[in-house]
Amino acid sequence: MGVRLLVLVVLSVALMVVDARFTLLKPVRSQMSLVLMQSYWITDLPQRLWQGVASQFGSRTELVAENEKLKTENLLLQGRMQKLAALTEQNVRLRELLNSSALVNEKVEVAELIGMDPNPFTHRIIINKGERDGVVLGQPVLDARGLMGQVVELMPYTSRVLLLTDTTHSIPVQVNRNGLRAIASGTGNPERLELRHVADTADIKEGDLLVSSGLGQRFPAGYPVATVKEVIHDSGQPFAIVRAVPTAALNRSRYLLLVFSDNRTPEERANEAAQAQEAEDKQNGTTPIIPATVPKPAPAAAPAAVPAAPAAPAAPVATPAKPVAHSARPVKPATPAAAKPPVAPAATKPPAAAPATTRQREE
Repeated sequence: MGVRLLVLVVLSVALMVVDARFTLLKPVRSQMSLVLMQSYWITDLPQRLWQGVASQFGSRTELVAENEKLKTENLLLQGRMQKLAALTEQNVRLRELLNSSALVNEKVEVAELIGMDPNPFTHRIIINKGERDGVVLGQPVLDARGLMGQVVELMPYTSRVLLLTDTTHSIPVQVNRNGLRAIASGTGNPERLELRHVADTADIKEGDLLVSSGLGQRFPAGYPVATVKEVIHDSGQPFAIVRAVPTAALNRSRYLLLVFSDNRTPEERANEAAQAQEAEDKQNGTTPIIPATVPKPAPAAAPAAVPAAPAAPAAPVATPAKPVAHSARPVKPATPAAAKPPVAPAATKPPAAAPATTRQREE
């Protein structure tokens, strides 16, 4: 018995040494794994059956409580969606009043992460959308929580995305609370961004939400980027040390969104909006009516006020006629005086009623 045990021990040690140093036993080990897998599956069968039965016959109270919780969450989300819809419509109306054609909701397309760059010093991922799908260089990529990065390399059916935390990436941001602008740069750490060259007296504190400002003409404005985690003030330094945590799940997101924003300049958008509005007004027949109704009252009021000014001098015209009447009193024959040439210009003046009044007074 002891000899057999010793032989088995020596054989086992020899097999382990040969397996560790050489590849002769690799085919044998693969075949043994297939046999052992069947035994593992058989031994684990009772536990898997019990778990399946327990999941199928869960307690009714737990299911009812979960159902009520889901209903409550659904109502809350619907209420938020209604509020967002109202705010979106209000924003659209305000932009129409400002004659702005900026997009409120950008076009997005769902993409899936299919690979990661193995280099630990670069933060890049590969998605399953490429040039054939309309993807362009510099296109923003985001997940359900915030911005993740931008497309830096195009292939026919795939694209390479540079994440925000890469050391070569920077993005213009602003504090959502007060609009303070800054530049968020990657640090090489997937859980940290850094705001560089922020004044030591700047109004920024822990918990502030950083959103994209849109100043770089690459990322659309208003998307969450990071949350300020730490602000360090040093009296001997002109700038504060600001560290932030990205809102996007850079290491956990599987499905992403490609944002197709409007690349037109503000002048082009304004011109196109004005042309579209003019074409719509012409189609509806509203353009000729508005200019015709508005200017008409102005000319009508002007002529009414113009004749009122010369009406005032009518009184002074009658006053010089009085001395003529007084000078005519000593001389009875006033008819030949009326025929004289100097009186003719007075009769040609607009107030013709003045001589009639003097004749009545003479009688």
